[in-house]
Order: sequence, then structure tokens, then C-alpha cells
Amino acid sequence: MFAGLFLMGFQGPNVLTSFNPDIEKPTVAKSAFVHEIGSVIGHVTLGERVYVAPTASVRGDEGQPIWIGNDSNVQDSVVVHGLETVEGKEVIAKNQVEADGKKYSVYIGNRVSMAHQSQVHGPAKVGDDVFVGMQALVFKSEIGAGTVIEPGAKIIGVKIGEKRIVPTGAIVTKQADADALAKITDAYAFKDLNKAVVHVNTQLADGYNGKKPAEH
Repeated sequence: MFAGLFLMGFQGPNVLTSFNPDIEKPTVAKSAFVHEIGSVIGHVTLGERVYVAPTASVRGDEGQPIWIGNDSNVQDSVVVHGLETVEGKEVIAKNQVEADGKKYSVYIGNRVSMAHQSQVHGPAKVGDDVFVGMQALVFKSEIGAGTVIEPGAKIIGVKIGEKRIVPTGAIVTKQADADALAKITDAYAFKDLNKAVVHVNTQLADGYNGKKPAEH
């Protein structure tokens, strides 16, 4: 019921512009769910059991395409967007990232959590099992698998390795600082946080799509 209401009014194609010369509609897996006051626009792919919460915005009408992998979640008031990747007939390579041999404005892997009010702004690539904390920003950056970005951190113009900790409120704009980030250990308080968040949000996607808990 909920998904049907959403499909009638809140997913839609981009408009034609000099930086987006083709009309593209979102591709949304049947097991994904987008809340009726969330929005998914343009050249966007949502994988299986992706949950897009109220007031979240995934806009593939400027930088494109945008890919969000299986079992990921886009929580309340999250913004996923990117700088223009085409102008006229010219590709703007500096505003793209590469994953699995393909080019994207934003690529978000599997089981990624984007917590409330966070932003992932392309060009950006986020690996599998990453937690992007509340009000955090990822811009012109690549985040390695298993990393935890704590609330309020800002990551701009760097590459972060796998299973790193980006502390609360940190501003990471130099590659040397990104390379120096601590690695996650068993003693880290939030090492299992993303797994728990994914557990909740995939069940929300299932539930809003009409599945009963026993069917999970």
C-alpha cells in the first residue's frame, strides 16, 4: 500500500538541461521502499531492501548516475547528490568515481547506513558496510569498506582506507590526516553499530512493503 502511493507521485525523471541531456527514471528494486515524503529523482538505482526514509532526497538530476547498493539505508533528511558530470556532450571526468569498471557521480555500496541529516555529495564513493553518522558530510572523497564516520565529521577531497574511525566532528581535508586515522579494533565502542542499523532498516523496508516479521 505505502509503496503504491509513493510510486504515484514521488519518484520521477530528471528534466532536460545542458548538463543532463537525457531523460532518466529511477530504477528501484521491488524489495526497496521509498517513503511517500522521500524523493528519488533521475538517473538513480536503488538495490534490494534499500530503505529511503521521510524527507530524504536522492537526486540524480545533476551529477549522474547514482548507485545505492543492496540493504543500504538513506535516513531522515539525508541528501545524496552530485556535481554535474556532463556539460553539453563533454564528460566531466573529475566529477566521477569508478566502481566495478563503471563511472558514477555517487556510488554507495551494500549495507551502508546514511544516518539522519548526513550528506553524500558527488563525486563520492562509499564502500560496503560503512556508517555515515548524523550530520556528517562526504564530498569529493572515497571511503573504504567498514569505516565508521561518527556524527558531524566532514570529509572533503580525500581517500580513507578500510575499517577506519573518523571521530565525531573531525574535519578531514588532507590526505595525510586521512591516512593517519585510527583503525577499528574490538575495543572500539561502535564497531558493530552499522550492522545493527542495517538490521533495523532492512526490516523497515520489508515491513512497509507488507512483509510480516516472520517472513524476514
